[in-house]
Amino acid sequence: MEALYKLNMEKAALLYAEIDRNKLFKGTAATEDRSIMNICFVMNDEYAHLEDDFYKFATGKGMVGIKGHRSVGGFRASTYNALPREAVEALIAAMQEFESQNI
Repeated sequence: MEALYKLNMEKAALLYAEIDRNKLFKGTAATEDRSIMNICFVMNDEYAHLEDDFYKFATGKGMVGIKGHRSVGGFRASTYNALPREAVEALIAAMQEFESQNI
């Protein structure tokens, strides 16, 4: 259990670091309330018009289940125990590539 917890914390930290760094995105939860299992984020206000484009871009790269809740919008990355770190790294790479194409 301890090893899984450590891995889940690492996955969440990697993704939150990218959300905080990337000019296109912002988290939806206060820093102290962030989940390590369901990481929710949206486009920054000035890039909100790119939400559908990013969704298509990410799903085109094999990201599944990334669409956020219908009442909130945005995106949700679930980082449950079975999800490998490489999947989080792939999402981060997609976010960075999309940023480079749109900034």
